Amino acid sequence: MKQSLFFVPTLKDAPKDAEVKSHKLMSRAGLIKQVAAGIYTYLPLGYKVIQNIERIIREELEKIDASELLMPALQPSDLWKESGRWDKYGPELMRLTDRKNRDFCLGPTHEEIITQVVRDYVTSYKKLPLALYQIQTKFRDEMRPRFGLMRGREFIMKDAYTFSATNEGLDEWYKLFSKAYIDIFKRCGLDTKIVNSDVGQIGGDEADEFMVMSEVGEDNITYCDMCEYAANQEHSGLNEGDPCPICGAEVKVARGIEVGNIFKLGTKYSESMNAKFIDSNGKPQPMIMGCYGLGISRTLMASVEQHSTENGILWPKEISPFQVHIVPVNLKDEAQKDLAYEIYYDLKQKGIEVLLDDRAERAGVKFKDADLIGIPYRVVVGKDSGEGLVEFSDRFKETKQLIKKTEILDHI
Repeated sequence: MKQSLFFVPTLKDAPKDAEVKSHKLMSRAGLIKQVAAGIYTYLPLGYKVIQNIERIIREELEKIDASELLMPALQPSDLWKESGRWDKYGPELMRLTDRKNRDFCLGPTHEEIITQVVRDYVTSYKKLPLALYQIQTKFRDEMRPRFGLMRGREFIMKDAYTFSATNEGLDEWYKLFSKAYIDIFKRCGLDTKIVNSDVGQIGGDEADEFMVMSEVGEDNITYCDMCEYAANQEHSGLNEGDPCPICGAEVKVARGIEVGNIFKLGTKYSESMNAKFIDSNGKPQPMIMGCYGLGISRTLMASVEQHSTENGILWPKEISPFQVHIVPVNLKDEAQKDLAYEIYYDLKQKGIEVLLDDRAERAGVKFKDADLIGIPYRVVVGKDSGEGLVEFSDRFKETKQLIKKTEILDHI
């Protein structure tokens, strides 16, 4: 992509209301623009990262045979009354009335809709187990939207639901989704801790959260580096340096951002909404459900928090909007211009996603914008272009070296 045609409105200064590093950097780097409190437009650069996160999710969920569908954001109150949540959910539920005075809500989650879908089609144990998921915009009327994408009123989320005939079947799905989440976050460049949590407004019998350690997180997490122990400090009562309840090593305390959660719903929704199947003995039984949420826009935000400096982002390679950023120092120099375009077209032909800074800007402006945008590999075409040499930077390794144009692909 040529940068002159790619809409990347970088800013010298962050908006005044941006409190945390990720919010400042995403605004300055031209990833997002605030429309209202807790509501954002994802600009082209930010949306490319979102699409890469979604691609990783789809690839990992396909491995466990989950099927993708898309449910409506607008949900009738009748289904929520069936589940008993219409009056219990609270003020976070965005409610509205249509022209015929019928009550609806904008979905913060989709347990009611998915239960309706499955109960009308799955009537026998022979059609179970089943896993369905969607990637969709959710709505919650947060009292205090804050920290950019961390707590918004509109956000992008992957939510999945499983249906089983037995509790053992639910346990198996729970393990499969937990492993899939670990792999997803690892590919997104995030180190997560799995923390036992409350079931909250979703309900059910058991729940776990996937937390990314960050100083702007909303929860204090106690965790152990020597084993897999992690817990919300509010529940564990442990302090920094206390012995780990599993291995005895000293625990640490850090703040965490919740990027995913998984719930064993059991029969909470299938009982109240009459989602039953006929078992092998010919008797009706409620389906046993699980629910699995993953905050895609939160994953974007958490990645910027973990992989950035005050001057710019450094994208993990699998979610980076581009793989290579070509920066010609002076496009008025024909040798530099010709070499920059030659490399650009060559890499594109080889399937590499490339951003070419072909703007008529000073070199200093280009380099500052490149730092902000944070593409992991940078090719600077400068005074050695006449000899077919370029400066290649691997920003993860913090290395720069002069190489031949024919060696770029090998270094990538």
